Amino acid sequence: MQTKRTIAIIGASGNMGSAIAKSLAKGNDRLLLFSKELDKVEALTTEIQKEYPSVDIDGMTCPMHASWEADIIILATPYEAQAEIADAIRQVANQKIVISIANPLNATYDALVTDHGTSAAEELQALLPHAKVVKAFNTTYAANFAQTVIDGKQADAFIAGNNEAALETTAELVKTTGFNPVIAGKLSVSRTLEAMQLLLIQLTMKYNYNWLAGWKILHNN
Repeated sequence: MQTKRTIAIIGASGNMGSAIAKSLAKGNDRLLLFSKELDKVEALTTEIQKEYPSVDIDGMTCPMHASWEADIIILATPYEAQAEIADAIRQVANQKIVISIANPLNATYDALVTDHGTSAAEELQALLPHAKVVKAFNTTYAANFAQTVIDGKQADAFIAGNNEAALETTAELVKTTGFNPVIAGKLSVSRTLEAMQLLLIQLTMKYNYNWLAGWKILHNN
């Protein structure tokens, strides 16, 4: 049996954070949920416990304490909050996997706000130099977690990072949530992954995909 890990989800009350928490509750890991909206975290914890009575889950009142206990930290927060959260957890994130799901979008969804030649994930790695930052879940919508099969095909979830062991561990988490993991490359590939989601959002709004859309690589084995 797989060793039980502790996963902290920072920003668990948001659409993505709650979707990730519900999906990971299907696995064997311990979940620590943090959000500034404590009432929403309590409601989410109760909802998950009703669906998965044996789940090991707790709400947390401090991102640093949640991250200190965790083996894996998922930052399910907007890009704008990244620097603040990184500052709060920096001392306890050393050598831990920190998953960046952020997409650095502008207010009108027609461009990224990061400088050319970098990404939100690479900025996070600079803020947490001793952590193992991995990009994941940024190319998926929150609604996809409840419906990972779209038009008969399992949606892909792309992963990027510089540490091979961290990539493999993250791929296991992606499988638990129901997506097909695709390890895309080094952390610098996050620039492409963040641009991919910007494009998907633009296409979703243009063609009214109802936020049930995702990326799939079609290929011959």
